[in-house]
Amino acid sequence: MSHRALRMVSQYGLLGACVVVLALFLLYPIALTLWGGLEASPGSGEWTFEHIGLVLKNPVLTEGLVNSLKVAMATTLLAILIALPLAVLSAQCAFPLKRLLNGAVLVPLILPPFVGAIGMRALLGREGSLNALLGTDFDILGHGKFWGVVVVEALHLYPIIFLNATASLANLDPALDEAATNLGAGWATRFRRITLPLLRPGLFAGATIVFIWSFTELGTPLIFDYYRVTPVQIYDGLKEVESSAQPYALTIVLLATAIALYLVGKVLLGRRGHVMETRAARAAVERRLTGASGWLAAGVFGLVTLLAVLPHLGVIATSVAPLGSWYDSVVPQSFTLSHFQAALTHEDSFAAIRNSLVLSLLAMVGATGAGLVIAYLLVRTTVRGKALLDALSMLPLAVPGLVLAFGYVAMTLRWPLGRGDPLEGLVSVVSAQPNPFPLLVIAYAVRRLPYVVRSCVSGLEQTSGSLEEAAMNLGASRLTAIRRVVVPLIMANLIAGGLLVFSFSMLEVSDSMILAQQQAHYPITKAIFMFTGRLGDGPAIASAMGVWGMALLTLTLMGASLMLGKKLGSIFRA
Repeated sequence: MSHRALRMVSQYGLLGACVVVLALFLLYPIALTLWGGLEASPGSGEWTFEHIGLVLKNPVLTEGLVNSLKVAMATTLLAILIALPLAVLSAQCAFPLKRLLNGAVLVPLILPPFVGAIGMRALLGREGSLNALLGTDFDILGHGKFWGVVVVEALHLYPIIFLNATASLANLDPALDEAATNLGAGWATRFRRITLPLLRPGLFAGATIVFIWSFTELGTPLIFDYYRVTPVQIYDGLKEVESSAQPYALTIVLLATAIALYLVGKVLLGRRGHVMETRAARAAVERRLTGASGWLAAGVFGLVTLLAVLPHLGVIATSVAPLGSWYDSVVPQSFTLSHFQAALTHEDSFAAIRNSLVLSLLAMVGATGAGLVIAYLLVRTTVRGKALLDALSMLPLAVPGLVLAFGYVAMTLRWPLGRGDPLEGLVSVVSAQPNPFPLLVIAYAVRRLPYVVRSCVSGLEQTSGSLEEAAMNLGASRLTAIRRVVVPLIMANLIAGGLLVFSFSMLEVSDSMILAQQQAHYPITKAIFMFTGRLGDGPAIASAMGVWGMALLTLTLMGASLMLGKKLGSIFRA
C-alpha cells in the first residue's frame, strides 16, 4: 500500500472514529429521549404522538413552556440592548481606560447566573440592601420573579453577544462607511443601512447562544423559586422517569421549540445576503473621544459593569457576613472569613469541590485530545465527510444541555429500550447505588468540545502546513511532525480551549443537577444549590463556594483571553 493510500486510510479511520464517538454520546442520547417520548408504551416498539399531545394539553406544562419562551426572548433582547451599544463604542471609538473597561465588561462570565441569583436575593429581597437604603418594605423578587430571572441571566450572558459583535465589527471594511459618509449619510443612517446588515450574522450567532442558554437555564429559576418553567418541570420529572413518558415528551417539546425558533431566526436574521465577500483590507480609524464625551463613553462601560457585578458583590458580601449580621441593612454589620474556611473544610463542600476538580480535569483532557484531532481533520485534510464532523462537533452549542443530560439518564435505564440496561454495572443515575461519574465526565467534555475545536481550528488556520511537510521531508513521521511541530505552534490555542473546558465544567449546572442525584456525587454547583436551601450557615457557605469558583473562572478566562485575544468571541458561535 502506498504512503498516500495509507495516509488516506488513517485519516478516514480517524474521521469515522470521531463521528462514531459523537454519534454515541451526542446523537444517541437525543435519540433515546425521542424514543421515550414517542413510544406508545415501554417495549411496545410502536410510535405515537399521544404523549406530546398530552403535554401540549396540560395547562401547567404549556404555561411553563410559555414562561420559558418569555424568559428567553426577554433575556436575549435585554442582552442585545446592553451589548450592542458597548460593541459599537468599543469598535469605533477610543476613550479613556478603554482597554481596562473592555475587559471589565466580560466579568459577568465568571459566575453562573444561578449563583449570582443568591447575591441578587440578598440585595433585592424584603430585608435586602435596597429596601434598607430606601426605607421601604417592598418584596421586589417576591412580586417580580420573572424579571429577576431575566435580569440576572441577561447580565450574565450579554458578554457573549458583545464578543461576537466586536469580532464582526472588527472585520467590516471601513471603505463602505466612508463612501456613505461622502454621499451625505449620517451616522444613524450608516449604522442602519450598512453596519447593522453586515453585523447581523455575528449578532445572530451570539444571540442564538444566549436564547438557547436562557431558554433551558435550570439553576436561576430554581434559586428564584420560579418553578413554572419547562426546565424546572423537566428536572422535577426525574422522579417518574422510569415509569412515565411525560418527562421525555416534555424534553422533546423543549428541544423542538428551541430548534424551530433557531431555524426561524436563521432564516429571518442569520442569512448571509449582506455578508462581505472579503475581509477588510485595513482597520477602521477609531474616532478619539476626548473630554466629556470620552468620559461619558467610559462611564457607560463602567455603569454596565457595575450593574453586572452587583449580583457578584452580593455573593461576596454574603460570603463574608457572619450569621445575622446582614439583615435589613445596606451592608453587613461585621465581616468574617470563616465561611471560606468552612467551604473548604466542610465534609459536603470539600467532597463537592474534589469531585468537580477530578471531573473537570478528566473532561479537559478528553475534550482537548478530541478537539485537536477534529480540528486537524477539518483544517489539514481533504477527506470527504468533514462537513458532517464539523456540524457534529458544533452541535452541543445548539442543543440544550438539559436535553443532553436527560438523554444520558435515558442511556442508563431499562426503559424506554425495554431490552435490559445496556450500561448495567458500569454507569447509573437513578438506581439505588448510582455511579454517575463516567457520564458526568463525558457530558462535561461533549458540552465544551466546541470551545477546543474552535480554538484549535483558529490556531491551525494561522499556522502554515509547509512546516509540517518540511519535517516529514526530513524523515519525521506525520505523528512526530504533529507532536514536535504543530502542537507547539498552537499550544496557546490548546491551553486556552482546555482552560475554558475546565472552568466551565467546574461551574456546569444542567448536567450536575440532573446526573448527580446523591450527595456523595455532587459537583460544586449541585452542592451550592443544596447549601442555599439549608438553614443557618447554608447560604453563606454556598456564597463562599461561589466566590472560590468565581476566582477560579476569573483566572482561567483571563488566561484564555490573553492567549486568544479578539478570537475569544469566535468560540461562542453556534
